[in-house]
Amino acid sequence: MAFSHPIHEANKNSPYGDLTREEFHKKHQMLHKESFMFNNKNMKIFTQSWQPADYSTSRLKGMVAMIHGYCSESSWLFELNAVAIAKSGYFVCALDLQGHGYSEGSPGIIPDFLSLVSDSIQFFDSVRKEHPKLPAFLYGESVGGAISVFISLRQKKAWNGLILSGPMCGVSRYMLPVWPLEKFILPLASNIAPSFKVSSTKLLATGSIKEGWKKKMAGKSPNRPSNAMIPLPAITLREFMKACSFIERSCKELEVPLLILHGEEDRICDPEATKFVFRLASSRDKSMNILPGMWHQLIGEPNQSVELAFEIVISWIEVRAKLVKINQNIHSSL
Repeated sequence: MAFSHPIHEANKNSPYGDLTREEFHKKHQMLHKESFMFNNKNMKIFTQSWQPADYSTSRLKGMVAMIHGYCSESSWLFELNAVAIAKSGYFVCALDLQGHGYSEGSPGIIPDFLSLVSDSIQFFDSVRKEHPKLPAFLYGESVGGAISVFISLRQKKAWNGLILSGPMCGVSRYMLPVWPLEKFILPLASNIAPSFKVSSTKLLATGSIKEGWKKKMAGKSPNRPSNAMIPLPAITLREFMKACSFIERSCKELEVPLLILHGEEDRICDPEATKFVFRLASSRDKSMNILPGMWHQLIGEPNQSVELAFEIVISWIEVRAKLVKINQNIHSSL
């Protein structure tokens, strides 16, 4: 059956169209599970997974661990990408980052970027233990892309591939406060008043999504902040900038097979920073697609473009999952 992304069924009110979420999963023959875990700070972190209901574990092609971006969540619009991948024969899992979706934490405030990395590793490690023979891939969007890079650097032998979509390798100049706020006031404000809002930050809830009806749909998520303008708390922007600086210094140590997709007109995460990371990455198997005219969130593009982008993603995973299984069979026969 030809690949079809479920974005085609969405409307301006819901990613599930006129169906309930449960009806949507049933239509796509998804086995969907939800749970919570407690992280090392005793915070409740929401987790979920999807897989084809008619697939046994032995038939699954691989595992894909997904991480959403800032002011997003693992459900709603992001979930359509998870279902698109799962429908192709994969076990897909995701979590809500602290302060996002159904996870505990102060909305929008990220006092410690590394704690997001630790939460993700904790959850994904538990999933990989349940599926030890499945080829394992990381997929991260935006801030989730930066988290995925951190994970890949910490767990160099654990993952068979890294897919980055509009990754936060560098914060766009459109997002940064004017000088000297960036260099002097921002670090001071983040230490003294962590929730201080950087009013010059141009992070719009709708600024990363091109299609107007999809902007409306994104805004109707039960977990979406009510204010369309979301100024970044100073402490969050500080953590983002520290993360980008670390990625810039450490990207040459990336060795995992790597696929990057980045919208050419992304005004949230800097495409030039992504190009820099791609050039320096030591991965022998690496591919990058700078997508002409596209913005930050690929699913926010016209549906035909969404489909083309995810055909690239799924085809890339498919090839590498097969190679992993071939190598597993060779080693088992020796």
